[in-house]
Amino acid sequence: MDWSDTAVREASSAGDYGRVLELARRAVRMTQRQLGDVIGLSQSAVSRMEKRGVGTYDMNTLARAAHHVGIPPGLVGLADSGAAPGVPMEGLNSVERRKFLNGALVTVAAPVLGAAAPAPLEWGASQADVLRVATTAYRRMDATASARQLADTVQGHMRLVQTVASQAPDQSSRAQLAAVGSEVASLAGWLAWDMADAGSARTWYGGAIKAARRSGDRLLIAYQQGSLAQFEIEAGNVAQGLSLIRTARRQLGGERPAIAAAWLSSVEAVAHATGGDERAAERALRASAAEVEQMPGEEAPPWPWVFAFDFRKVAAARVTCGARLARPRWVLGSLDDATAALSSNHEKQRALLGLDVASGHMTSGHLDTAFALATRSLDVGLRLRSGRVVERARSFRRSYSSATPPTIVREFDTRLHDAYL
Repeated sequence: MDWSDTAVREASSAGDYGRVLELARRAVRMTQRQLGDVIGLSQSAVSRMEKRGVGTYDMNTLARAAHHVGIPPGLVGLADSGAAPGVPMEGLNSVERRKFLNGALVTVAAPVLGAAAPAPLEWGASQADVLRVATTAYRRMDATASARQLADTVQGHMRLVQTVASQAPDQSSRAQLAAVGSEVASLAGWLAWDMADAGSARTWYGGAIKAARRSGDRLLIAYQQGSLAQFEIEAGNVAQGLSLIRTARRQLGGERPAIAAAWLSSVEAVAHATGGDERAAERALRASAAEVEQMPGEEAPPWPWVFAFDFRKVAAARVTCGARLARPRWVLGSLDDATAALSSNHEKQRALLGLDVASGHMTSGHLDTAFALATRSLDVGLRLRSGRVVERARSFRRSYSSATPPTIVREFDTRLHDAYL
């Protein structure tokens, strides 16, 4: 796009940043719905932002939108307050330092996955806050990077957190750093899981729960218990997973955020589907959808969540449940609502969901479509060296048997047999 365009310049000069966004979005042929999907807003919220005119904007949201359509920050009021790149911090006064850091952190934290960015740090932010920002960045990078590439870095980050925590001057600081350590341990567990190292994953998740308890944060404790529940369910330990979900709910009590309730219900639904209980899975999916309705609209998810949870996530859970229950109507009937998840930038999650959709087509007898979808997902898993994706692909393949498989199946087998991660 020509950023010297008169309409763009006039809108920018007037402070009508929504109009700048609209012009840029149209120039790259992106719909409001598509932009909303990648920055975590509804289509109507994007429309309101574009029509706001000269007014006050949520600068974090505006930064995310500008980042995704390639708008130079200065055109939407996100310039670095006159501090050119390379300007030493000691050359700025305290107010300028805050503005410089806030602008830089908004840019760095602009999400690649459509999740809400954390609020910019204030000058003099605590060590826990700074370490948490780094942890969040690593969690986002997992979407498009190999777990093997991230694992050493994340474990080094954990050692840094432990070192800082050992020097904490008081109990409050130690509790905050324990919370950060819990989040890092959980990420390390997730990466080990993705590398098909179940023993290490279980150890890391256990450590995450212990650190969460030291932090005293009830929401974090429940989050880590739910995360371990997900792992155990995928490992086939359905009863243990359901027990962990019940424990997490008791931990939260009656004052739990809606996102926690919705997420736990979706995990419970997958557990019941994995165990073959269709009625219980359906009840849990309905509960998850009802809890999503109670969530405040368009707000950033509360920490420790990095990614938003909405009706599209419920639809994705229904797709997974349908695949495990061999109910193609659940899979294919939820595709419209789950389309955003299938087109998200989180490549590993997209690949896993694609394999669930492939299972639905397989059960419906659409063999070519099933293996075409499965092959695309497997290719992602091989490229990112994701043990989770490859193991799910192997499970998908076991659901089909034939003495004379067609070419598309033989080609899939060739890829799968060469998968040495």
